[in-house]
Amino acid sequence: MEGLIAVGLLLVMMVLGVPVAWSFAGVLAYLVSAYDVNIDTIMMQGYRSLDSVILIALPLFVLTGYLMQGGGIARRLVEFIEVMVGKRRGGMGASMVLASGIFGAIAGTATAAVASIGTIMIGPLEQRGYPRHYSSALLGISSLLGILIPPSITMILFAVVTRQSVAACFAASIGPAILLIIGLIVANRFSVGRLFHESFAAAADGQERVSKGRATLSALPALSLPLIILGGIYGGIFTPTEAAAVAAFCAMIVGFFFYRDLTAKGFAHNLVAAAETTGTVILILLFSFMIGRILASEGIPQDLTEWVTSLVSNPLLILITVNLVLILAGMIIDDVSVTVVIAPLFLPLMMETGMHPVHFASIVACSVVIGANSPPVAPILYMACRIGKAEIHRTIAPAIALMLFVALPVMVVTTFVPELSLALPRLLGFL
Repeated sequence: MEGLIAVGLLLVMMVLGVPVAWSFAGVLAYLVSAYDVNIDTIMMQGYRSLDSVILIALPLFVLTGYLMQGGGIARRLVEFIEVMVGKRRGGMGASMVLASGIFGAIAGTATAAVASIGTIMIGPLEQRGYPRHYSSALLGISSLLGILIPPSITMILFAVVTRQSVAACFAASIGPAILLIIGLIVANRFSVGRLFHESFAAAADGQERVSKGRATLSALPALSLPLIILGGIYGGIFTPTEAAAVAAFCAMIVGFFFYRDLTAKGFAHNLVAAAETTGTVILILLFSFMIGRILASEGIPQDLTEWVTSLVSNPLLILITVNLVLILAGMIIDDVSVTVVIAPLFLPLMMETGMHPVHFASIVACSVVIGANSPPVAPILYMACRIGKAEIHRTIAPAIALMLFVALPVMVVTTFVPELSLALPRLLGFL
């Protein structure tokens, strides 16, 4: 009962607007009091849980995202993709989806993708005929590709709290990411001409060829980053943690010396911003580790498993129930909270149904894509509206449509087709 009260307390505090880290602190204080836990012991356990080499990747990937934004890398990626596919029907919308995917393959964050890609593309999309509320909805969902496409900060956190292979969790979410990209591009193409009309600027063939060549040459340093990072991880050259260091170093070199958009002042600002973001996540992670220790010692996950199985015995219905809970939790709390608190609670139940933990990792990632864009909290969707200068009440409808017809089917396929998530990790020898 105390465990359910703790989860309810967390949800209530976050709905009331209490900062996420302090919401976790409040839940921890309640559990320490309810179970009469020795605070010194639990603090030491939380500190030891943070003492992980894997977590070094977290600040480095966060810094990479900021360096990409300030170093001109995101802008070159967008220009390259726009030139290559932007002249086709629905091409501009597809450009934003692909740019978000490539950005995610370097930085692993959704918020940085919203800020970078949205700032660059919302204006040109409006000139092409895309309504701002539609573009903001598409931006909000496509930016979550940073969670599905490795390297992903969400997958790093899941691997740490569940003691799984980071590389395996990275590989597991690639299949769902590809499905989501295809689905968003198809849905966008269907929308063009039905929800709005796209206009094309006339360009001579010679000019187009020149622009393609220049855009490709300009984008080569940026395009090399995901190849270096992912090739290094899956080629066995370096670990995910080392890949994070390589990504940050390469982003810094490209920003300073290739594009020269990154200045000493800008670099210092990016360092501070990355430190602030990392500090918040680490604080949440510390409290969540301590909460998890208390819940585990009191047998809460096992009690939850028994309670769910007493209500629903069919494994198929259990999967559906857990999916719904993950989505509902994501609608109220942020992706970090879902990943480090809610998901581990359900992991024993999922393993009892025969699901592999790495498969569950990709399901959690898909649920975050839906939850982070669903009211009432919808942090990514609200951020996309601010970047796109769109009214939230007009953005909700296209966002819900994209989630119902694209993101939700991807989650369902990911849930009931395990090989979509497990084939690649097995092929690469991670399982």
